[in-house]
Amino acid sequence: MPSELIARARDGDDEAFRQLTEPHRRELHMHCYRMLGSFQDAEDVLQDTLLAAWRGLDRFEGRSTIRTWLYRIATNQCLNAIRSASRRPAKEWDVPEIEPPEPTRHGEVVWLQPYPDVLVDGAIATPPGPEARYEQTESISLAFVTALQILPARQRAVLILREVLGYPATEVAETIDSSVESVNSALKRARATLQRRLPSDGTADSSPAPTSPAEQALVAKFARAYEAGDIDALVALLTDDVRVSMPPMPLEYLGRDAVAGFYAALMSAGREYHLVPTRANGQPAFGTYLRAPTDGIRRGIGLVVLTVAGDRISAVTRFENTVLPWFGLPRSLPSS
Repeated sequence: MPSELIARARDGDDEAFRQLTEPHRRELHMHCYRMLGSFQDAEDVLQDTLLAAWRGLDRFEGRSTIRTWLYRIATNQCLNAIRSASRRPAKEWDVPEIEPPEPTRHGEVVWLQPYPDVLVDGAIATPPGPEARYEQTESISLAFVTALQILPARQRAVLILREVLGYPATEVAETIDSSVESVNSALKRARATLQRRLPSDGTADSSPAPTSPAEQALVAKFARAYEAGDIDALVALLTDDVRVSMPPMPLEYLGRDAVAGFYAALMSAGREYHLVPTRANGQPAFGTYLRAPTDGIRRGIGLVVLTVAGDRISAVTRFENTVLPWFGLPRSLPSS
């Protein structure tokens, strides 16, 4: 009974407040992640959101649902976090004994983090509104989340609220303290930017379904080639315009030739890799482990996320080993 829970929570009942907010906690976390592109920052802002909701419960007038009210708070907490955040510097190349080739370019968005699929499942307790345009899996993909980070903060908020969550323009305007005209204008500009940034070659329509046998077969071939250090077999699985990136390092390699040169450097000197499958952002992924020559222990060195386009891999995104615990992966594996 929401009204009863609200009354009890206003009287200081922690459990009543938990019952009010817990059904929305996971989807709010995902919303903060889309806004910020950072799993860790989303955790922090979610806590700020719940604290602000607890302190401001007396001001909840019941003109909207608790869910909408919480989204309003979370969105503004994210906007505050973006405004107050200092620009994080990109990291330098830090792989010992490996000298990477000259990158094709330096990426615009380097402070990006992956999102575990185990948290995606069931994150939307309420179906998106009728005006939502993006499928749930598409709206959490690395390509989409990366493109969002290029948008100005308010455009980002408007696009997520309107086209991912399906809120009407009037509610979005109230959420960000703006006018409907301003919301519509921001949405138009955000759409134009995303159209330029997101792939539109139609390969997504012919790509295998997530976790399907076809996807699993492609991913297994990638793992075998990677672990064997077989550059030719690895490159044969990639699209002509494949992109390799590695946030928070800004280096990017575009095209098969550039990527082949990068992996030739990475797999030199008899380095032995071991991959452990997982999933991130609705995409196949692997924890990557490097065998130490002294004791044979395989130490976690990062997480790679694959983007599948058609029957090939169009992007490989590598993240630091600090993300491994989010996926239930150990920092090291015993020798075998």
